Amino acid sequence: MTGLRIGYARCSTDAQDLAAQRAALRGLGVPEDRIYTDQGLTGTTRARPGLDQALAAVRAGDVLVVPKLDRLARSVPDARAIAAELEARGVTLALGAAVYDPADPMGRMFFNILATFAEFEADLIRLRTREGMAIARARGKLRGKPPKLTEKQSRELVRLHAGGAHSISDLAEIFAVSRPTIYRSLRRAGVRVGQA
Repeated sequence: MTGLRIGYARCSTDAQDLAAQRAALRGLGVPEDRIYTDQGLTGTTRARPGLDQALAAVRAGDVLVVPKLDRLARSVPDARAIAAELEARGVTLALGAAVYDPADPMGRMFFNILATFAEFEADLIRLRTREGMAIARARGKLRGKPPKLTEKQSRELVRLHAGGAHSISDLAEIFAVSRPTIYRSLRRAGVRVGQA
């Protein structure tokens, strides 16, 4: 009896569509109800619920099918760890139509090359993102997150803090924010405070 084919697909952003990956997996013999997905999670994020479900669903003799290796992992150590876990459990890994055979030296080398390229691509994306953010910041178009408290709330916070009747925890509760937010707001207002 042949094992089941379990599929996994992933998109890095919520705006991307998984339809093409789903279609590719169905074309590779994976039933629709055996396709697990993650959307809006990068391959460098190891905590991926869909991947965890796919890994939990496969049993010895089954095949885990991913459209491309970069959908499974974006770093060489992560790709190797997942492949080693599958091998130890007797699960075959298929990258598209190609089956990864860890016992074959050429297959292992090809897998490592693919993993290296996936990691390199992820590094390039991060580099381009940082460069784009630096350019936007230089043009004044990227200012970071807006403060959680309005100017009026900040003035009231400073007034209450100066009165000495309220602790930082009290102020956090009054303004429904965290203690670090209170400290940041006070520092932005020029109040010298130590963080406890």
